Amino acid sequence: MTTATERDFLAETTDLLRRTPAVLRALLGGIDDAWTDTPDVEGGWRPRDVVGHLISAEMNNYLARAERILERGTAVPFDTFDRFQHVERDAGRSLDELLDRFESLRKQNLGRLAERISDADLDRKGMHPALGEVTIRQLLSTWAVHDLDHTAQVFAGMAGSHDAAVGEWKRYLGILLRRDDPAAVPD
Repeated sequence: MTTATERDFLAETTDLLRRTPAVLRALLGGIDDAWTDTPDVEGGWRPRDVVGHLISAEMNNYLARAERILERGTAVPFDTFDRFQHVERDAGRSLDELLDRFESLRKQNLGRLAERISDADLDRKGMHPALGEVTIRQLLSTWAVHDLDHTAQVFAGMAGSHDAAVGEWKRYLGILLRRDDPAAVPD
């Protein structure tokens, strides 16, 4: 079995990052609010919150941090990332508008990524304010897994919107059981 470091890491990671806007568009574009107005867990985020958060990450997280590594190495720590800036910024915007913005920003960022980052840069180090030294490879891996994590969160919120409607079948639906108990396994 080959590892991510033995394959074309940059191309494979970029390919996954390129897919996320289309996945979210297919899932959420034009869908009724009844499917998108429930958070993934108590106190969690609704699908629109997730898309707003992903927009924030496009604006000032992953690519900005990769560029900081290229320009300053470990000399200047990354700026902190406000995980909740979407709440006020996106009030009053439709989910379709948010999907458009995310898609546009992601396309721009992948273009910048292709222009600025090469395989030779992947092991360059930067300074995360809480984690310490990190590499561009770790940062890009985190960006991709962050997309997967939040895509799963969207699915969980959508499923949660119909939690009561499934009735007794809930016992067979791990996505609903895990909303109450992350370790739950369907019957």
